[in-house]
Amino acid sequence: MTAALSRSQTVAPATRRGRFRYHRAIFHATATLVALLFLAPLAWVVLASFRSPAESARPPLPPWPMEGFSIASYERLENFGQSVLHYAGNSLFVALGTSALTIVVAILAGYGFSRHRFPMKGLAFVLVLSTMMIPFQSILTPLFLLLAKMGLQNTLTGLVLIYSTLQLPFSVFMMRNAFDAVPKEIEEAARMDGVKGVRMLVQVMGPLVLPGVVTVGLFAFLNAWNEFLAALVLLTDQSKFTLPVLMTAVRYGRYGSVDWGAVQAGVTLMMIPCMILFLVLQRSYIRGLTAGAVK
Repeated sequence: MTAALSRSQTVAPATRRGRFRYHRAIFHATATLVALLFLAPLAWVVLASFRSPAESARPPLPPWPMEGFSIASYERLENFGQSVLHYAGNSLFVALGTSALTIVVAILAGYGFSRHRFPMKGLAFVLVLSTMMIPFQSILTPLFLLLAKMGLQNTLTGLVLIYSTLQLPFSVFMMRNAFDAVPKEIEEAARMDGVKGVRMLVQVMGPLVLPGVVTVGLFAFLNAWNEFLAALVLLTDQSKFTLPVLMTAVRYGRYGSVDWGAVQAGVTLMMIPCMILFLVLQRSYIRGLTAGAVK
């Protein structure tokens, strides 16, 4: 009886270890498959950007260069208009300007909604969030007329204002959750030490809500960097085009055919800042997204 009990106690952990290894193998296989599905389009674009001009005009399969690697697509992109660096500078100005303006306004609004009481506070917050349900395309014409009246139509500054406005509902929601996750006792202790006003927001609350700030800034940067429709409608001067608009203008030949090789090269260049930012800030980004989810 004792021997049988001992054998059963020895077999049970071995069975659990076997199940654990089996589940872990399934998890790793599934994760690898999903990662490959996400990485395949990126690898496809990068490989296609190194095809020769003649290969770029052929059907896309296979995606890799069959006649050797070539940087001719990058050279054509560089020689188009005022060089790709000029248009990358336009995109960088718009993306950084949108991130900075969105962060400042979202921090102030999120702090106000989280810590201060004022009449119809709940209704005001619901109204801010409800604007996320309005399709951006439906208000493009009023925005165009508004910018024209302000003298900001066909300017990068006007584009920054439009992008920041579109980012604010989600950003205010994120920052209010970030401030809600900070215990009020910390703020009260700092206030007893004489800290208040802007110092309270920057020196005390700022480091505590930094993951939320990073998340808001990263979302604003990526959306402004990749946005196409508003830039296409609001910008008419080619020298002010951003990179997504440039991709539609890169054409060649007598009849203006799309230069697919240059487009693939441009998409590859556009991916680089986004991937670097996400890889550097991914830890803060995840913490910012989950801030306030569990209290």
